Amino acid sequence: MHGIKGIVYSKKSRVQNIDIVDSFEYGRMLILDGKVQSTVRDEHFYHEALVHPVMVAHEKPEDVLIIGGGEGGTLREVLRHPTVKSVVMVDIDVEVIKSSRRFMPELSGGAFDDGRAEVVIGDGRRFVEGCRGRFDVVIMDVTDPLEEGPGQFLYTREFYESVARVLRDGGIIVTQATSVYYSTYCFATIYRTVESVFGRAGGYQTWVPAYDSMWGFVYGTKGPDPEAMDPEGVNERLRERGLQGLRFYDGATHQALFMLAREVREQLGEGRVATDSCPTFMPI
Repeated sequence: MHGIKGIVYSKKSRVQNIDIVDSFEYGRMLILDGKVQSTVRDEHFYHEALVHPVMVAHEKPEDVLIIGGGEGGTLREVLRHPTVKSVVMVDIDVEVIKSSRRFMPELSGGAFDDGRAEVVIGDGRRFVEGCRGRFDVVIMDVTDPLEEGPGQFLYTREFYESVARVLRDGGIIVTQATSVYYSTYCFATIYRTVESVFGRAGGYQTWVPAYDSMWGFVYGTKGPDPEAMDPEGVNERLRERGLQGLRFYDGATHQALFMLAREVREQLGEGRVATDSCPTFMPI
């Protein structure tokens, strides 16, 4: 449990409980329904790991869709890439966006004011199902799959089939995929579900100090495979795009992200395919 110095903001929105607090270890923290989402001290571990492996793997990502990510960190990292022409960010809770911009502006770093960004307040799944646009990269920065939570149907085969429809040829999807160790079966199930739709999928991880866990990510691809990129190739693409200010991600880190422990690799095959009628849930 993190030591809390004081409560900065607390509100129950129509979707979830939102708390922003000051902590001793991690500075200001965003907490949703009692679970830490981002802290100013270590958010770059999570956001850079979520965004850059797939963005760098894609040769020229121009149009990007973000589901979730209301605090703005994922949007900030996507907009670092000069190839990007437009980003649509869909979040179900406007109060998360408002409170994060007011009390934790360093998370978005001005990204909401970028002319390439469009923010849509609404249900991410409904947006995808009704979307006529096409995207090069889809990034799922949503809450964990908790029973009765807002993200429970954003990890199912039916949803990923809708995502596949809006992805262009050569496109890539990535989703946060819960704790690799505390919820290995859930991680494996997300992997199996993505794989069942895209055919080619992969999992990777990074340590996020505020989560006290190795945190998992799963991608599915219609084109390039992020895991196939070597450190030199990653660094060359970062140089070509002139990405500046990264604190976590580079070629060596990219390679390390995919080094799952043997027992985790073995358990990937033990997951199941999650469906709307039988979704997966992260143990609380």
